[in-house]
Amino acid sequence: MKKLLLLLIVLCTFGCKKFVVSFEQPTDRKLDNLKLEVFLDKKKVKDINLKAADGMPGYETSGFSISDEGKHQLQVKVKDTTFTYDIKYPEEKFILITAHLKQNGKVHIGILKKQYKFRFSK
Repeated sequence: MKKLLLLLIVLCTFGCKKFVVSFEQPTDRKLDNLKLEVFLDKKKVKDINLKAADGMPGYETSGFSISDEGKHQLQVKVKDTTFTYDIKYPEEKFILITAHLKQNGKVHIGILKKQYKFRFSK
């Protein structure tokens, strides 16, 4: 029984490498119901529909598995524009994606990458 428990702990520690991506829900009403397509290494992994929030923005969080070398390409497609970011694990474990509306009417996707968790105030 002890061996099984030890094996389970080892597998969880080394086999569950993930990086976490949080998508910020905007406060700008013009970005309400905007669809984001998320690709990891050119494979579609998620669709995000942004919902405008009153006051404080909300966050939708997803975890993605890491390959052996820990390098990935994260792409976010919005309307007709694709934003591409390189992810290096373990230096960049926690990622925050935000959508902004520029003055010319185009949507810009921003990214913050950290090794430690983001602290969100509620």
